Amino acid sequence: MAEGQITVWCLLGRKVGDNTQVLALAQELGLGYVEKHILARPWELLTHISDRGTLAGIDRTGSSPLQAPWPDLVLSAGRRNEPVAHWIRQRSGGHSRLVHIGRPWSALASWDLIVTTPQYFLPQHSNIHHNTLPLHRMSSEELSAAGVALQPQLHSLARPWIAVLLGGDSGQFVFTANKGARLGRLCNELAAAAGGSLLLTDSPRTPRAAGDALQAQLTVTHRYHRWGESGDNPYRGLLALADAFVVTGESMSMLGEACSMRKPLYIFDMGDGQIPWWRLPHAYRYKPLSHRLAMRWGPQRMRRDVGRMQDALVDNGSASWLTEEVFKAVAALPVAQEDPSAADDHTRLELARTAAAVRQLVIPH
Repeated sequence: MAEGQITVWCLLGRKVGDNTQVLALAQELGLGYVEKHILARPWELLTHISDRGTLAGIDRTGSSPLQAPWPDLVLSAGRRNEPVAHWIRQRSGGHSRLVHIGRPWSALASWDLIVTTPQYFLPQHSNIHHNTLPLHRMSSEELSAAGVALQPQLHSLARPWIAVLLGGDSGQFVFTANKGARLGRLCNELAAAAGGSLLLTDSPRTPRAAGDALQAQLTVTHRYHRWGESGDNPYRGLLALADAFVVTGESMSMLGEACSMRKPLYIFDMGDGQIPWWRLPHAYRYKPLSHRLAMRWGPQRMRRDVGRMQDALVDNGSASWLTEEVFKAVAALPVAQEDPSAADDHTRLELARTAAAVRQLVIPH
Protein backbone atom coordinates (compact mmCIF):
# COMPACT_ATOMS: atom_id res chain seq x y z
CA MET A 1 0.00 0.00 0.00
CA ALA A 2 1.35 3.45 -0.91
CA GLU A 3 2.14 5.78 1.99
CA GLY A 4 -0.24 8.48 0.79
CA GLN A 5 -3.17 6.04 0.97
CA ILE A 6 -2.65 4.97 4.59
CA THR A 7 -5.05 6.34 7.19
CA VAL A 8 -4.10 6.50 10.86
CA TRP A 9 -6.45 7.05 13.81
CA CYS A 10 -5.09 8.15 17.21
CA LEU A 11 -7.34 7.19 20.12
CA LEU A 12 -6.89 9.90 22.75
CA GLY A 13 -8.24 9.77 26.30
CA ARG A 14 -7.99 11.82 29.45
CA LYS A 15 -4.39 10.98 30.38
CA VAL A 16 -1.90 13.52 29.06
CA GLY A 17 1.04 11.09 29.24
CA ASP A 18 -0.77 8.48 27.14
CA ASN A 19 -1.82 11.07 24.57
CA THR A 20 1.72 12.44 24.35
CA GLN A 21 3.08 9.02 23.44
CA VAL A 22 0.37 8.27 20.87
CA LEU A 23 0.81 11.62 19.13
CA ALA A 24 4.60 11.40 19.23
CA LEU A 25 4.46 8.08 17.41
CA ALA A 26 1.88 9.32 14.92
CA GLN A 27 3.95 12.39 14.09
CA GLU A 28 7.12 10.35 13.72
CA LEU A 29 5.39 8.00 11.27
CA GLY A 30 4.83 10.92 8.92
CA LEU A 31 1.70 9.38 7.38
CA GLY A 32 -0.77 11.96 8.64
CA TYR A 33 -3.32 11.09 11.31
CA VAL A 34 -6.81 11.80 12.65
CA GLU A 35 -7.38 12.44 16.35
CA LYS A 36 -10.28 10.50 17.86
CA HIS A 37 -11.09 11.72 21.36
CA ILE A 38 -12.64 9.04 23.54
CA LEU A 39 -14.71 9.90 26.63
CA ALA A 40 -14.96 6.89 28.93
CA ARG A 41 -17.92 6.22 31.22
CA PRO A 42 -17.42 5.46 34.94
CA TRP A 43 -18.27 1.77 34.44
CA GLU A 44 -15.82 1.23 31.57
CA LEU A 45 -13.83 -1.26 33.71
CA LEU A 46 -16.64 -3.80 33.26
CA THR A 47 -16.03 -3.88 29.51
CA HIS A 48 -12.68 -5.59 30.09
CA ILE A 49 -14.24 -8.85 31.25
CA SER A 50 -13.62 -10.16 27.74
CA ASP A 51 -11.29 -9.15 24.92
CA ARG A 52 -14.14 -8.42 22.54
CA GLY A 53 -14.40 -4.96 21.10
CA THR A 54 -17.21 -2.78 22.36
CA LEU A 55 -18.23 0.85 22.71
CA ALA A 56 -20.32 0.14 25.80
CA GLY A 57 -17.74 1.80 28.05
CA ILE A 58 -17.65 5.17 26.29
CA ASP A 59 -19.95 8.16 25.93
CA ARG A 60 -20.55 8.11 22.18
CA THR A 61 -22.10 11.58 22.12
CA GLY A 62 -19.10 13.05 23.92
CA SER A 63 -16.54 11.13 21.85
CA SER A 64 -15.37 11.67 18.31
CA PRO A 65 -17.43 9.88 15.65
CA LEU A 66 -16.27 6.36 14.81
CA GLN A 67 -17.52 5.31 11.41
CA ALA A 68 -16.36 4.04 8.02
CA PRO A 69 -14.15 4.44 6.13
CA TRP A 70 -12.15 2.50 8.67
CA PRO A 71 -8.44 3.25 9.21
CA ASP A 72 -5.49 1.15 8.18
CA LEU A 73 -3.80 1.76 11.53
CA VAL A 74 -5.08 2.50 15.05
CA LEU A 75 -2.72 3.85 17.73
CA SER A 76 -3.90 3.63 21.34
CA ALA A 77 -2.70 3.79 24.92
CA GLY A 78 -4.44 3.23 28.22
CA ARG A 79 -6.98 0.66 29.36
CA ARG A 80 -10.03 2.72 28.42
CA ASN A 81 -9.22 2.77 24.72
CA GLU A 82 -8.57 -0.94 24.29
CA PRO A 83 -12.18 -2.11 23.69
CA VAL A 84 -12.61 0.79 21.24
CA ALA A 85 -9.55 -0.27 19.22
CA HIS A 86 -10.78 -3.88 19.03
CA TRP A 87 -14.27 -2.69 18.03
CA ILE A 88 -12.78 -0.70 15.16
CA ARG A 89 -10.89 -3.74 13.90
CA GLN A 90 -14.03 -5.86 14.07
CA ARG A 91 -15.98 -3.26 12.10
CA SER A 92 -13.20 -3.06 9.54
CA GLY A 93 -13.43 -6.78 8.91
CA GLY A 94 -10.00 -7.30 10.40
CA HIS A 95 -8.36 -4.76 8.10
CA SER A 96 -7.28 -2.21 10.75
CA ARG A 97 -3.90 -2.90 12.35
CA LEU A 98 -3.73 -2.21 16.10
CA VAL A 99 -0.75 -0.75 17.96
CA HIS A 100 -0.97 -0.26 21.72
CA ILE A 101 1.47 1.71 23.87
CA GLY A 102 2.16 0.60 27.44
CA ARG A 103 0.68 -2.60 28.80
CA PRO A 104 -2.68 -3.86 27.52
CA TRP A 105 -5.29 -5.55 29.65
CA SER A 106 -6.44 -7.67 26.74
CA ALA A 107 -4.46 -10.65 25.47
CA LEU A 108 -1.03 -9.77 24.14
CA ALA A 109 -1.68 -11.78 20.98
CA SER A 110 -4.73 -9.62 20.16
CA TRP A 111 -2.46 -6.72 19.14
CA ASP A 112 -0.39 -6.40 16.00
CA LEU A 113 2.26 -4.52 18.00
CA ILE A 114 2.71 -3.48 21.63
CA VAL A 115 5.20 -0.73 22.47
CA THR A 116 6.27 -1.08 26.09
CA THR A 117 8.78 -0.04 28.76
CA PRO A 118 10.46 -1.95 31.65
CA GLN A 119 7.91 -1.25 34.40
CA TYR A 120 5.36 -3.54 32.72
CA PHE A 121 7.26 -6.87 32.84
CA LEU A 122 6.17 -7.84 29.31
CA PRO A 123 8.01 -10.74 27.66
CA GLN A 124 10.26 -10.67 24.66
CA HIS A 125 8.01 -11.52 21.74
CA SER A 126 7.75 -10.79 18.04
CA ASN A 127 4.78 -8.42 18.51
CA ILE A 128 6.25 -6.60 21.54
CA HIS A 129 8.66 -3.71 20.99
CA HIS A 130 10.69 -2.77 24.08
CA ASN A 131 11.94 0.76 24.82
CA THR A 132 13.79 2.09 27.85
CA LEU A 133 11.70 5.28 28.26
CA PRO A 134 8.22 6.49 27.23
CA LEU A 135 7.93 8.04 23.79
CA HIS A 136 7.86 11.77 23.21
CA ARG A 137 8.62 13.99 20.27
CA MET A 138 9.50 17.62 20.86
CA SER A 139 11.56 19.32 18.21
CA SER A 140 14.28 21.77 19.18
CA GLU A 141 12.29 24.42 17.33
CA GLU A 142 9.20 23.79 19.46
CA LEU A 143 11.21 23.86 22.67
CA SER A 144 13.08 27.00 21.66
CA ALA A 145 9.84 28.81 20.85
CA ALA A 146 8.32 27.76 24.18
CA GLY A 147 11.44 28.95 26.00
CA VAL A 148 11.46 32.31 24.23
CA ALA A 149 7.78 32.83 25.12
CA LEU A 150 8.32 31.98 28.79
CA GLN A 151 11.65 33.69 29.44
CA PRO A 152 10.32 37.26 29.95
CA GLN A 153 8.26 35.97 32.89
CA LEU A 154 11.37 34.57 34.58
CA HIS A 155 14.06 37.17 34.03
CA SER A 156 13.74 38.59 37.55
CA LEU A 157 14.15 35.18 39.25
CA ALA A 158 17.54 34.10 40.54
CA ARG A 159 19.27 31.28 38.69
CA PRO A 160 19.73 28.38 38.60
CA TRP A 161 16.10 27.72 37.70
CA ILE A 162 14.85 24.43 39.12
CA ALA A 163 11.72 23.13 37.41
CA VAL A 164 9.41 21.05 39.61
CA LEU A 165 7.09 18.84 37.52
CA LEU A 166 4.22 17.47 39.56
CA GLY A 167 2.10 14.44 38.79
CA GLY A 168 -0.31 12.91 41.25
CA ASP A 169 -2.31 9.83 42.16
CA SER A 170 -1.43 6.83 40.03
CA GLY A 171 -1.74 3.12 40.77
CA GLN A 172 -0.44 2.43 44.27
CA PHE A 173 0.82 6.00 44.66
CA VAL A 174 -1.36 8.56 46.43
CA PHE A 175 -0.13 12.15 46.49
CA THR A 176 -1.21 13.08 50.00
CA ALA A 177 -0.94 16.49 51.65
CA ASN A 178 1.88 15.13 53.84
CA LYS A 179 3.85 14.12 50.75
CA GLY A 180 3.17 17.52 49.23
CA ALA A 181 4.56 19.22 52.33
CA ARG A 182 7.67 17.00 52.32
CA LEU A 183 8.27 17.66 48.65
CA GLY A 184 7.86 21.38 49.27
CA ARG A 185 10.45 21.32 52.06
CA LEU A 186 12.94 19.35 49.96
CA CYS A 187 12.52 21.60 46.92
CA ASN A 188 12.84 24.71 49.07
CA GLU A 189 16.09 23.40 50.59
CA LEU A 190 17.40 22.40 47.16
CA ALA A 191 16.79 25.87 45.72
CA ALA A 192 18.23 27.54 48.82
CA ALA A 193 21.38 25.41 48.66
CA ALA A 194 21.83 26.28 44.99
CA GLY A 195 20.92 29.95 45.43
CA GLY A 196 18.24 29.64 42.78
CA SER A 197 14.49 29.70 42.18
CA LEU A 198 11.72 27.14 41.80
CA LEU A 199 9.48 26.95 38.73
CA LEU A 200 6.56 24.63 39.44
CA THR A 201 3.75 23.25 37.32
CA ASP A 202 1.27 20.53 38.18
CA SER A 203 -1.17 18.37 36.25
CA PRO A 204 -4.81 17.25 36.27
CA ARG A 205 -3.76 14.38 38.57
CA THR A 206 -2.33 16.68 41.24
CA PRO A 207 -4.66 16.81 44.26
CA ARG A 208 -5.40 20.35 45.33
CA ALA A 209 -4.54 19.60 48.95
CA ALA A 210 -1.09 18.27 48.00
CA GLY A 211 -0.35 21.35 45.88
CA ASP A 212 -1.49 23.66 48.68
CA ALA A 213 0.66 21.84 51.25
CA LEU A 214 3.67 22.01 48.94
CA GLN A 215 3.25 25.72 48.24
CA ALA A 216 2.94 26.49 51.95
CA GLN A 217 6.53 25.29 52.47
CA LEU A 218 8.13 27.60 49.90
CA THR A 219 10.16 30.57 51.08
CA VAL A 220 12.54 30.88 48.13
CA THR A 221 11.58 32.83 45.04
CA HIS A 222 9.24 30.77 42.92
CA ARG A 223 6.47 30.66 40.34
CA TYR A 224 3.78 28.00 40.56
CA HIS A 225 1.36 27.37 37.71
CA ARG A 226 -1.65 25.46 39.04
CA TRP A 227 -3.61 23.29 36.65
CA GLY A 228 -6.71 25.10 35.44
CA GLU A 229 -5.34 28.58 36.06
CA SER A 230 -5.55 31.17 33.31
CA GLY A 231 -2.58 31.47 31.00
CA ASP A 232 -0.61 28.95 29.03
CA ASN A 233 0.84 25.89 30.72
CA PRO A 234 4.59 26.61 30.99
CA TYR A 235 5.58 22.93 30.83
CA ARG A 236 7.42 22.99 27.51
CA GLY A 237 9.06 26.30 28.29
CA LEU A 238 10.35 24.83 31.54
CA LEU A 239 11.82 21.87 29.68
CA ALA A 240 13.68 24.32 27.46
CA LEU A 241 14.89 26.75 30.13
CA ALA A 242 15.35 24.88 33.41
CA ASP A 243 18.83 24.28 34.78
CA ALA A 244 17.67 21.24 36.75
CA PHE A 245 14.50 19.21 37.29
CA VAL A 246 12.58 17.68 40.16
CA VAL A 247 9.93 15.18 39.02
CA THR A 248 7.44 13.15 41.04
CA GLY A 249 8.50 9.56 40.53
CA GLU A 250 5.18 8.04 39.47
CA SER A 251 5.13 9.90 36.14
CA MET A 252 7.12 7.94 33.59
CA SER A 253 6.34 10.43 30.81
CA MET A 254 7.61 13.45 32.73
CA LEU A 255 10.68 11.52 33.88
CA GLY A 256 11.45 10.55 30.30
CA GLU A 257 11.02 14.09 28.96
CA ALA A 258 13.07 15.69 31.72
CA CYS A 259 15.76 13.02 31.38
CA SER A 260 16.10 13.73 27.66
CA MET A 261 17.02 17.36 28.39
CA ARG A 262 20.33 16.12 29.85
CA LYS A 263 20.22 18.38 32.92
CA PRO A 264 20.47 17.36 36.59
CA LEU A 265 17.35 15.37 37.43
CA TYR A 266 16.03 14.58 40.93
CA ILE A 267 13.28 12.03 41.53
CA PHE A 268 10.84 12.49 44.40
CA ASP A 269 9.83 9.12 45.82
CA MET A 270 6.01 8.96 45.90
CA GLY A 271 5.99 5.78 47.96
CA ASP A 272 5.15 5.39 51.65
CA GLY A 273 8.50 4.20 52.93
CA GLN A 274 8.61 1.30 55.34
CA ILE A 275 5.11 1.79 56.72
CA PRO A 276 2.99 -1.33 56.01
CA TRP A 277 0.32 -0.41 53.49
CA TRP A 278 -2.52 -1.74 55.62
CA ARG A 279 -1.75 0.94 58.23
CA LEU A 280 -2.27 3.76 55.74
CA PRO A 281 -5.85 5.07 55.35
CA HIS A 282 -5.20 6.26 51.79
CA ALA A 283 -4.14 2.73 50.76
CA TYR A 284 -7.80 1.67 50.92
CA ARG A 285 -8.88 4.00 48.14
CA TYR A 286 -10.08 2.24 45.01
CA LYS A 287 -7.03 2.83 42.79
CA PRO A 288 -4.21 1.86 45.18
CA LEU A 289 -6.18 -1.10 46.52
CA SER A 290 -7.07 -2.44 43.07
CA HIS A 291 -3.43 -1.98 42.02
CA ARG A 292 -2.18 -4.04 44.96
CA LEU A 293 -4.72 -6.78 44.24
CA ALA A 294 -3.63 -6.89 40.59
CA MET A 295 0.04 -7.01 41.59
CA ARG A 296 -0.66 -9.82 44.07
CA TRP A 297 -3.14 -11.96 42.19
CA GLY A 298 -3.10 -10.81 38.58
CA PRO A 299 -1.16 -12.44 35.77
CA GLN A 300 2.40 -11.33 35.08
CA ARG A 301 1.36 -9.17 32.13
CA MET A 302 -0.94 -7.09 34.40
CA ARG A 303 1.84 -6.04 36.75
CA ARG A 304 3.51 -2.66 36.89
CA ASP A 305 6.51 -1.48 38.88
CA VAL A 306 7.72 2.02 38.08
CA GLY A 307 10.59 1.44 40.49
CA ARG A 308 12.31 -0.59 37.76
CA MET A 309 12.60 2.50 35.59
CA GLN A 310 13.48 4.82 38.46
CA ASP A 311 16.26 2.52 39.62
CA ALA A 312 17.60 2.23 36.08
CA LEU A 313 17.82 6.03 35.75
CA VAL A 314 19.61 6.33 39.09
CA ASP A 315 21.93 3.39 38.42
CA ASN A 316 23.08 4.73 35.06
CA GLY A 317 23.65 8.23 36.44
CA SER A 318 20.77 9.92 34.60
CA ALA A 319 19.01 10.89 37.85
CA SER A 320 19.37 11.10 41.62
CA TRP A 321 16.84 10.64 44.40
CA LEU A 322 15.66 13.88 45.97
CA THR A 323 16.97 13.56 49.53
CA GLU A 324 18.71 15.81 52.02
CA GLU A 325 22.01 14.18 51.05
CA VAL A 326 22.01 15.72 47.56
CA PHE A 327 21.98 19.31 48.84
CA LYS A 328 25.69 19.21 49.64
CA ALA A 329 26.43 18.67 45.97
CA VAL A 330 24.28 21.45 44.50
CA ALA A 331 25.88 24.57 45.90
CA ALA A 332 27.47 25.06 42.50
CA LEU A 333 24.55 23.80 40.40
CA PRO A 334 25.45 25.07 36.94
CA VAL A 335 23.33 27.44 34.90
CA ALA A 336 22.54 25.58 31.69
CA GLN A 337 22.93 26.88 28.19
CA GLU A 338 19.53 27.14 26.49
CA ASP A 339 20.18 24.69 23.68
CA PRO A 340 17.19 22.36 23.22
CA SER A 341 19.00 20.74 20.31
CA ALA A 342 21.20 19.05 22.93
CA ALA A 343 18.30 16.81 23.96
CA ASP A 344 19.17 13.16 24.31
CA ASP A 345 19.77 11.41 20.97
CA HIS A 346 18.89 8.09 22.61
CA THR A 347 15.27 9.20 23.04
CA ARG A 348 15.04 10.24 19.40
CA LEU A 349 16.59 6.97 18.28
CA GLU A 350 14.07 4.92 20.24
CA LEU A 351 11.20 6.88 18.70
CA ALA A 352 12.61 6.39 15.20
CA ARG A 353 13.05 2.64 15.76
CA THR A 354 9.51 2.35 17.11
CA ALA A 355 8.09 4.17 14.11
CA ALA A 356 10.04 1.86 11.80
CA ALA A 357 8.51 -1.19 13.50
CA VAL A 358 5.01 0.27 13.09
CA ARG A 359 5.52 1.19 9.45
CA GLN A 360 6.37 -2.44 8.68
CA LEU A 361 2.81 -3.36 9.67
CA VAL A 362 1.23 -1.19 7.01
CA ILE A 363 4.04 -0.74 4.48
CA PRO A 364 5.48 -4.23 4.04
CA HIS A 365 8.78 -4.45 2.20
